Amino acid sequence: MRFYLGTHQPAWLARDLGIPLLVSHRRLMGRRTLPRASGPWALDSGGFTELSMHGQWRFDERTYVAAVRRYVTEIGELDFAAPMDHMTEQHILARTGASLFAHQHRTGKNYLRLRELDPDLPFIPVLQGQSVTDYHHCADWYERHGIDLAALPRVGVGSICRRQHTAEVEQILRSLAARGYRLHAFGAKVLGLERYADAIASSDSMAWSRRGRYVPGCTSTHRTEVNCLRFAMCWHQNLIANFPARQADRPDRVAGVLRVAA
Repeated sequence: MRFYLGTHQPAWLARDLGIPLLVSHRRLMGRRTLPRASGPWALDSGGFTELSMHGQWRFDERTYVAAVRRYVTEIGELDFAAPMDHMTEQHILARTGASLFAHQHRTGKNYLRLRELDPDLPFIPVLQGQSVTDYHHCADWYERHGIDLAALPRVGVGSICRRQHTAEVEQILRSLAARGYRLHAFGAKVLGLERYADAIASSDSMAWSRRGRYVPGCTSTHRTEVNCLRFAMCWHQNLIANFPARQADRPDRVAGVLRVAA
């Protein structure tokens, strides 16, 4: 499984860290110059923040496609880009005033539009929902619209971050994997990976940065470790080193499935 370390710092893309990174479009858009990537990375669209703060996307598909084309050209090494999806957490639905079904439909239609505008860009479809049935209905929608999800290198699964350690999310991911999908679990943290890492192809996490908010800075240049590269790398190394041991303590799981693909 490929694990992407989430970061707020686009400059890290140019560092020879030896691990894949995930960076939000919100941290890249509008920059006059962009770093040249030294290794693979993935692009998050920033949808959770967009919809949480504004209740809508403030830019259209053409603008996003132009930005991603620029990232491919100037940064390079882009594995995949998330679409302008619509999450289905209750507070997001309350913010937009739309139904779960509407959010699923908007997410799917956006993916189709992005592919239409530039089929060469590595956009991935994202499945949204709350229950197991929701996610399979969403998958069925893509299939009805001619998208063979099992043939794609990645299929994203959204709206699981805040409940990613639960048995329901494990059931969601394992049932989708049984359809032959190579899944990316957005925001899957350690407790979630312990349950279902063997069922997914990739995941990402910013958990190190959230933890770093409460850790004093290791130098005089920063008050906390929220954006500290050394802290992030230590967190990542501990995750990789300890994951097989955690799995060994759970005989019902496949041991040692977490790997970093450089």
